Amino acid sequence: MRLTTLSPLNRRRWEQFKRNRRGYWSLYLFLLLFLLSMGAEFIANDKPLLIWYDHDLYCPVLFSYPETAFGGFFPTEAEYRDPAVQAMIQDKGWMLWPPIPFSYDTVNYTINQAVPAPPSSENWLGTDDNGRDVLARLIYGFRISVLFGLALTGLSSLIGIAVGAVQGYYGGKIDILGQRFIEIWSGLPVLFLLIILSSFVQPNFWWLLGIMLLFSWMTLVDLVRAEFLRGRNLDYVRAAKALGHRDSTVMFKHIFPNAMIATMTFLPFILNGAITTLTSLDFLGFGLPVGSPSLGELLAQGKANLHAPWIGISTFVVLSLLLSLLVFIGEAARDAFDPRQN
Repeated sequence: MRLTTLSPLNRRRWEQFKRNRRGYWSLYLFLLLFLLSMGAEFIANDKPLLIWYDHDLYCPVLFSYPETAFGGFFPTEAEYRDPAVQAMIQDKGWMLWPPIPFSYDTVNYTINQAVPAPPSSENWLGTDDNGRDVLARLIYGFRISVLFGLALTGLSSLIGIAVGAVQGYYGGKIDILGQRFIEIWSGLPVLFLLIILSSFVQPNFWWLLGIMLLFSWMTLVDLVRAEFLRGRNLDYVRAAKALGHRDSTVMFKHIFPNAMIATMTFLPFILNGAITTLTSLDFLGFGLPVGSPSLGELLAQGKANLHAPWIGISTFVVLSLLLSLLVFIGEAARDAFDPRQN
């Protein structure tokens, strides 16, 4: 990051963030793992990265090719793990496979023992009870968990900031009615309601995001409301009102930047909670569709297959690492935005 593009205050905050070595390196490690998971198809896939066949280059990981393109008989997409297809390709060329030649839903039919199979040179972290590679499902599950958490954190923060800003700025009946509604809404048993709502529809990524958004937007309301209640009586805000500025201009140009200082420190913890909630729903069987790569589903498999400890242990390590990194980042961000440190 180029510090010359930052204001002096933000430069001091970044320097304060870097002083927290645990949070600083956690940020880089989290970004590295997230970027690697975003390219999961190039790391774990049941399709080759490149194929050289009969003087032509193919990229199955990005494009779909029929079996007839490699001398086969079927016009459907080639099954590259089929020994017959591999023999046809290798007869006139070669294949470059990803490091893990399994996708999250690929069943390894070449295992000569009962599943879940223990770690081996073929399946580095073993397989689950359906013969699918655990490491591949961890990589894809990590990506879905982080993307879901980021989407839920962003949307819930936007709603929570907007509601808290309106309540704090206008006060009066709007504030009182809003607070009473939030008190009632926050008193509902969220997890049970999520389970009930998830049982009415076929759960998928977007349904779960919408259902969880109904209850997660309240996290930042009280914080933003308090900042706006305090800020609306400051001299420069009253001066802006006296000059005839619109309420929206006063709210988001004069008060909102101060409210964001405290809000930013909570975002890693909100992301942490979103990932934990999704994992809990998947563990209970009310989360993502059956077969989706999910950390919670792997934890449930580990619980159901205590004789296969590699499933539960590997998932626990990945989930613990992810949540710990986010907590360390949040602690460093809290220190960086602390006015006493600047």
